[in-house]
Amino acid sequence: MGWVNGSATMTGHQHTHGHTHGASPDADWRWLAAAAALIVAFMAGEVVAGLVAHSLALLSDAAHMLTDAAAIGLALVTARVAGRPARGGYTYGLRRMEILSAQANGITLVLLAAWLLYESVRRLITPQPVTGGLMLGVALAGVVVNLAASWLLDRANSRDGRRSLNIEGAVAHVLTDLYAFAATAAAAIVVLATGFNRADPIATLVVVGLMLYAGSGLIRASGRVFLEAAPAGLDLAALGTAMAGRPHVAEVHDLHIWEITTGMPAASAHVLVQPREDCHAVRADLEELLSHDYGITHLTLQVDHLPEGAAQDPAPCLPPGRLDGSTDPVESDDHHQADEHRDLHCEDSHGPTYRPAHDG
Repeated sequence: MGWVNGSATMTGHQHTHGHTHGASPDADWRWLAAAAALIVAFMAGEVVAGLVAHSLALLSDAAHMLTDAAAIGLALVTARVAGRPARGGYTYGLRRMEILSAQANGITLVLLAAWLLYESVRRLITPQPVTGGLMLGVALAGVVVNLAASWLLDRANSRDGRRSLNIEGAVAHVLTDLYAFAATAAAAIVVLATGFNRADPIATLVVVGLMLYAGSGLIRASGRVFLEAAPAGLDLAALGTAMAGRPHVAEVHDLHIWEITTGMPAASAHVLVQPREDCHAVRADLEELLSHDYGITHLTLQVDHLPEGAAQDPAPCLPPGRLDGSTDPVESDDHHQADEHRDLHCEDSHGPTYRPAHDG
């Protein structure tokens, strides 16, 4: 795509992208609703069991299951909202709602971990008697419930092959609870076998570590999206070098790659093409490279000719016809075009510049 006087010059190739921003929701809300109902039902019973058994580990598991239910509920709402078509000023729709949800899940995990850490230390200093048998039975039942909830969430998250960070946040909650129940079961066995009541807060400390790990990971991943960072694992320098190495490309600068939401990378760049080469064919070649090799289909390329004998101030890539709409042949004086459209060149380029290897 070339840009002339602030408007895009479109060609038939533009219609081959095949991507839309008004996609259907990524998750099947029925699987999410089933997982939420299962967790809420078990959580209610666990609160009663925790109070009866005087077990901090069970109560902390119940508190965490409350955040599980909230996370899944938020994922359910977000999945419905994010699937709405783009409209008004929201040109990508509300797809990034799932990133807000993921960050909320991560922050909740960290805050809850801090509270459980305080309670665990308090009970290590002043241990309380716990009912090991009830504690063990509930913990084993919790393992089964969380396995079932994890399976339901996985079904919800694999509908179209794109893993949603929003639902990954809910999965992190549930898997952390699964490990927590395993630690609680181990603590219950120790209490039954030895009467060592401090095993209960020790098991809670294990849960705290898992929650901090999961929560910080979600905050970090969602933060990368909010900060417009390139997708994790993408070598931006290698991508820029690959673009500059394509036939007839003289230079690539202002290369930006970010994620609209998880699994939806986007890119923009300013590309200079060797004089008198077909800049539209070059653009098509670069779009194919980025789509096929890097999975980037949400792409905007500004493609200009590099004037003959000049290293700067490219002549804009013009379609057949004149700017005034006539069909008379366009002047082939690249230097004249460069002067007329000098303001289209990036005088304040952001980021590194990539050139073919033989240019040094």
